[in-house]
Amino acid sequence: MTVRSNLPTTLVQTLTTSRTRVWTSLSLVLLLLAASAAPARSPRLHGKLMRLRPAALAPGALLLPGILPLEDAELPDVGEKYELKLYHLHTGESLDVVYRIGDTYIPSAMAELNHFLRDHRTDDESHYDPKEFDLLHNVLARLGKSSGVIDIVCGYRTPWSNAFLRGRGPDTGVAEHSQHMLAKAIDIRVPGVTTSRLRDAALSLEAGGVGYYPISQFVHVDVGPVRQWSFGGGAPHARRRRGVKA
Repeated sequence: MTVRSNLPTTLVQTLTTSRTRVWTSLSLVLLLLAASAAPARSPRLHGKLMRLRPAALAPGALLLPGILPLEDAELPDVGEKYELKLYHLHTGESLDVVYRIGDTYIPSAMAELNHFLRDHRTDDESHYDPKEFDLLHNVLARLGKSSGVIDIVCGYRTPWSNAFLRGRGPDTGVAEHSQHMLAKAIDIRVPGVTTSRLRDAALSLEAGGVGYYPISQFVHVDVGPVRQWSFGGGAPHARRRRGVKA
């Protein structure tokens, strides 16, 4: 027996549509609940588990140039202390010195560093640009070795010493107008760190010149114009430029 509805056709259609929407909404809610309850799975790539790489560590805060007060000026009582630990490969001397407190360089520490980085051939000293010491600190920070030791291959050079090194061969990698003569450059190694990694850390700072010497196994860092070069070893991505080396 067929039961006929006395409701108008339009009302029947409206009720049917509303019921369909309700069931659809309930289905979506159930699906979302099931998905949230399911255990998380590792992403897959071509049917195989894909391991997620850990996020790279952000580099630590880098030092900006500070202030060099007069020798008799009072030093700040508070502020973070910045230390350098150096070993000179030619003189055999070691130096562990706090050279900066907060934004203030310590004049007595500057004098110690100037003596330590003297031209080891002539014993002449100069007055180093304090930004060079911040550069050393920042290189170690980029390497994750803030308390590490830096081996000094070459510090200050007198014009005589620079000419002597240039005269040892037709292509020595020593610039005629070297930043070493301006007390703005140091050639360094860091024990336990490859020369290429040391170069990359220095380049990432974009704080001056970076010279890569893979055969002699040291990196030149200075606070002159930003530039880069390599000497020996044929590094493919470094620009070899005459007249600005070392």
